[in-house]
Amino acid sequence: MKNLLLLVVLLSGSSLAQATVQGKEITYMAGGTTLKGYIAYDDAVDGKRPGILVVHEWWGNNEYAHKRATMLAELGYTALALDMYGEGKQAHHPDDAARFSAEVAKNLPLAKARFESAMRLLQQQENVDAKNIAALGYCFGDSVVLQMARLGENLKAVASFHGGLATETPAERGRVKAQVISFTGTADPMIPAEQVAAFKQEMERAGVNYKVVTFEGVKHSFTNPAADQYAREFNLPLAYDAAADKASWEEIKRFLADILKTGSRRR
Repeated sequence: MKNLLLLVVLLSGSSLAQATVQGKEITYMAGGTTLKGYIAYDDAVDGKRPGILVVHEWWGNNEYAHKRATMLAELGYTALALDMYGEGKQAHHPDDAARFSAEVAKNLPLAKARFESAMRLLQQQENVDAKNIAALGYCFGDSVVLQMARLGENLKAVASFHGGLATETPAERGRVKAQVISFTGTADPMIPAEQVAAFKQEMERAGVNYKVVTFEGVKHSFTNPAADQYAREFNLPLAYDAAADKASWEEIKRFLADILKTGSRRR
């Protein structure tokens, strides 16, 4: 009986030891506006590790963005799901989402200030290598991270998932520091083939190290399991695709590991 109890205690301790990812809400400022982010990291990883910014869909910095930050923390990174809307605002209807995202999209200085404030916050974390920063964006967030790369932000890697690729301020040769990867679906009416082709031409002209991955027959928001619910509720052309979600995540893991070198190690 004693041996059985000891085994249970050991197994329980082992389970607790493996649950090392820590996540918490974090508040910061930009231009007098309070921003509410979510930071995640694995406390079993020793030393400084790369930091990754996660920019939310047009719904706002919600549980989905937090989930992606947690998944990155499980890979050994410190991830910050940042707030582009201010005050932690979240949209629960497409009309609100369109309004919130337009307020940022139409004001590049505002978007830049909020992005840079989050990047400074991430770089200041004691477990982050401040020179080893990447950014992932989903839907609306995709447009944000690509635009920051075009502006020459000091990012090593940028990944965009099912977001707009068009811009009024295209990349200039020699300005983009990040390696770029983009994931889109061929059945996404929001990102037609012509837009993907124009993006490729833009990257080529600017001399960017980039890769474009397309998934046949896949619709908008394919990485978010809530997409199907949004599609039904609001009659939107969205659809979750488990295969594309998995494939894009496996690709991004390789992409980040190849670019973000780290001396950290798991205890």
